[in-house]
Amino acid sequence: MYINNNLMALNVSNTLASHYSNLQTSTKRLSSGLRITSSADDAAGLAIRELMRADIAALNQGVRNANDAISLIQTADGALGVIDEKLIRMKELAEQAATGTYDSTQRLMIESEYQAMASEITRIANATDFNGVHLLNGNLSGKHNGSGITATGALKVHFGSGNDSAEDYYYIEIGNATASALGLGNAAAAGSGFSISTQDAAQKALTAINNAIVSKDKIRANLGAMQNRLENTISNLTTQAENLQAAESRISDVDVAAEMTQFVRNQILTQAAVAMLSQANSMPRMALSLIGG
Repeated sequence: MYINNNLMALNVSNTLASHYSNLQTSTKRLSSGLRITSSADDAAGLAIRELMRADIAALNQGVRNANDAISLIQTADGALGVIDEKLIRMKELAEQAATGTYDSTQRLMIESEYQAMASEITRIANATDFNGVHLLNGNLSGKHNGSGITATGALKVHFGSGNDSAEDYYYIEIGNATASALGLGNAAAAGSGFSISTQDAAQKALTAINNAIVSKDKIRANLGAMQNRLENTISNLTTQAENLQAAESRISDVDVAAEMTQFVRNQILTQAAVAMLSQANSMPRMALSLIGG
């Protein structure tokens, strides 16, 4: 028996500290639901988890970006639908002015509405915007350049978690839908759609209006194809984010059943160590009986 150093109590104390630390770890994991709560738990697992979390967050934002792009396309397509109505009316007016049953005064009245329709098409094209981005005035045509504060050219839709042009983004290009770009109205360069003030000009304008309708339909068809592509992209991104989330969960989340088993084990061992420490601390008192004897 020793009085100065109670080695038995020291050994039990060390064992108690180890069991208590394990119990604390189990409590932390069960309360947070995470197997990895700090880098000390699994340094490599933590690094993989954080990279996955970053990718998941980026993919979810990519889904929102693609949805915003769909809203932008729908805005442009809706405006082109209104322009379509104006073009149909302009063709009706050209057909009316092309016949010989109207005199020059009446034809000039028809011409007045024709030019008003052309001006309205230009106004709609210039006024249509999404979040400050003008859609139909030609700003979104041409090569994309995002080096300045305001990007120019085709609209870049970024949805992937990286910067690979084949995987993470593509461009939406929308042609100019103003009346002058479509070749109609007195704002356009002198051509067959310039005016319907004469019977001959009205007859030629019919062809120009047909060409304008085809040009407008090409823009709408391109937008429709891009919207379908974006919808497929969203479906793929959602699936990808879901699978990454599942993988991140397997690395990071705690197995509650297994950890609860460890918790109970550590709890029992801690309680046993506390009881044994109490017994070990009482051992030096037994030496007093020998001294007294």
